[in-house]
Amino acid sequence: MDYYETLGVARDASPEEIKKAFRRLARETHPDANPGDAAAEARFRDIAEAYEVLSDADRRARYDRGDTIDLGDLLSGGLEDLIASVFGNSGFFGATTRAASRRRGRDVLVAVEISLDEAFTGTDAEVEFAGAMACDTCHGRGAAEGTSPIGCSACDGAGAVRVARSSVFGQMMSVEECRTCSGTGQVVEQPCEGCRGAGATRGTRSLNVEVPAGVDSGTRLRLTGKGEYPGRTGQAGDLYVEVHVRNDDRFIRDGETLSHPLGLDIADAALGTTAGIPLVDGGVRELDIPAGTQPGDRFRIRGKGMPRLGRRGRGDLIVVADVRVPTKLSKGQRTALEDYLAAD
Repeated sequence: MDYYETLGVARDASPEEIKKAFRRLARETHPDANPGDAAAEARFRDIAEAYEVLSDADRRARYDRGDTIDLGDLLSGGLEDLIASVFGNSGFFGATTRAASRRRGRDVLVAVEISLDEAFTGTDAEVEFAGAMACDTCHGRGAAEGTSPIGCSACDGAGAVRVARSSVFGQMMSVEECRTCSGTGQVVEQPCEGCRGAGATRGTRSLNVEVPAGVDSGTRLRLTGKGEYPGRTGQAGDLYVEVHVRNDDRFIRDGETLSHPLGLDIADAALGTTAGIPLVDGGVRELDIPAGTQPGDRFRIRGKGMPRLGRRGRGDLIVVADVRVPTKLSKGQRTALEDYLAAD
């Protein structure tokens, strides 16, 4: 994700321009303005992530250099604190903004390590993390078996109430989070024994993640709604799986391109030879090495690199000549080389 593109600003945008862009986009995509729209919510999370990075001078500098930005450092105070820092404590949709944000679970970042062969074919990986999970007893509802939460009578299920206050300007009306239901709009009369009505418990969760072919180290897979669960009436956060591909003895990887260093004796480099080149998808490709090959000469085998992530086709395999000069010579080898030099 390009954070500048996400916010619609230039790479040299000022902090004020970045904040202005975030305010505009946040109003358009916030879940309160788009109830039930999963795409808008995902867009809002992307916008918030981009703003968290670009609004911080140190993070922005690291991002511009191409350094990895750890998602664990982002949104540590929650979306409600981010909104409050930009729009003020009342948010931009009234007091329910903070309650709605707080009812979303935390995002989780986990890492998984795979081999280059698995990155080539794609694989299923098992990941595990500890955090808040939906209660197994009540399945996240918070109510005892055979019962259900009921609408809050104090706010008529709205999660917020209007409060009148006197001021020098007369009586002022404001909207506040309902204290009876803590902004959820629902009350549990008979709490679940497993979670005491919270709807969530701490635990360990295992998930099977489909890793697509062509992933590279640093690729992050996003599983919407698979993060921590905040409790009844809440919505789970997202799970991010960061893929790390182990180094391979056969190849050096650069994106979709693979390089294979081919060791050659000086005689083979001088006279030419045929070499068997390993392929990442199995087997060996015979490659003619021409006479007079020099150290570092490169030979391209098209379409035998890594798959292009999310696209058709594959990159290339580059064979790099590594001409090896012997450190010890037999008497006959030394004599042959001396004769070669004398004849030159």
